[in-house]
Amino acid sequence: MQISIENVVASATLDQKIDLLSIMKVFRNVEYKPKQFPGLVFRLKRPKTATLIFGSGKMVCTGAKSEKQAKSAVKKVVRELKNNGIIILAKPEIMIQNIVASANLGGKIDLEMAANIMDNVMYEPEQFPGLIYRMGEPKVVMLLFASGKLVCTGAKYEKMVREAVEKLHDILEEEELIYYD
Repeated sequence: MQISIENVVASATLDQKIDLLSIMKVFRNVEYKPKQFPGLVFRLKRPKTATLIFGSGKMVCTGAKSEKQAKSAVKKVVRELKNNGIIILAKPEIMIQNIVASANLGGKIDLEMAANIMDNVMYEPEQFPGLIYRMGEPKVVMLLFASGKLVCTGAKYEKMVREAVEKLHDILEEEELIYYD
């Protein structure tokens, strides 16, 4: 089964105040509209990410396709700031906050039956076509569709995603909720 990482969100702390106006004066590729939003948006082409920078020194990077890419994007933003005269005193403390992944289990799933058999599920097809499954361990949320496709969110490590998808697949097989053509 193929699993693909769609987005990795990482936060970083610089432990110092940052003058966002001075960043705006130096860089053309940033967006900063303090009346609408307190953060400055710093976009990178490689890796293709957007990093929000706040005056408090906190940063949030989105759009990366792996943990490694998210960390390197934050480091690259900090390097660009330093190289352009913005004083950064410490190395950023980077933490992965959320990984969103998609997967295809390769079979059709009986969501109606799954909703009756499985614990920690929500299924209201009139409101949303997918079944929402809150897995206890690893602690993730899965959106499961009748087509066998799913979205996994809430993971902190790529390894957690694979673990969760495999565990869900095993549950579906054990309970005979997945059918292969």
